[in-house]
This record gives sequence, structure tokens and C-alpha cells, in this order.
Amino acid sequence: MGKGMKAGKKPKNRQGGMGGGKDMQKQLRQLQAMQAEMEQKQAELEEKEITTTAGGGAIEVTVNGKKELTKLTIDKDVVDPDDVEMLQDLVIAAVNEALRQMNELEENEMNSITGGFGGGLGIPGL
Repeated sequence: MGKGMKAGKKPKNRQGGMGGGKDMQKQLRQLQAMQAEMEQKQAELEEKEITTTAGGGAIEVTVNGKKELTKLTIDKDVVDPDDVEMLQDLVIAAVNEALRQMNELEENEMNSITGGFGGGLGIPGL
């Protein structure tokens, strides 16, 4: 038994146990509202598109919010049958930059809702 406790006497609940039902309900409602807002934001992000270029505009790619490549434009002047590797590198660079920008946009939008909460917790969507 703890110091100063009498047999059969239960310790008082001091904020942090299972008490605080109203606070817990309020927090749960706040989390549910945040989740609904995040789902709405995710739906909006899926409708967005980002377009990037590589090789001084010789390659142009568009990626949507679902992180799908939706458009690829290659300037015919950059197509050199003797240097296909350069063309491949330009396409990869443009696609990777578009995906990086989309990830950054998504992260910024979600952080505006969560205030950064959950970022380091490994919680999907936070």
C-alpha cells in the first residue's frame, strides 16, 4: 500500500486515469472532426495536378493527386536515337520532381489541418 493509505481505501483519481469522461468525449469529437476534414482534403488533393519539366522544357510531365502520371510531352528535338539514355534520364527526373512536389503539397495541406500532430507517430494520413 502507498504511504498514508488505509486498507480498503481506493486512491483518488487524479486526471490521467480513466476518468475525465467529458474531456475524453470532447477529444474524441475533435479527432473525428479532424479525420473528416482530412478525408475532405484528401479528396480535394486527388483532383489537383502538378506539371514539371526537365531538360529546359524538353520533357513535360503532369502528375495528379493520386500520384499517377497523367501526361507526358517530349519535344521531338530531344529524341536522339543514339542517346536514348539521356531521354530516359530526363523523363525520370521530370516524373520524380512532379511526385516530390505532389508529396510536399499533400504534406503541407495535411499539416494545415493537424498542425503537425502525428507527423512523427507514423499514423497514416497524418
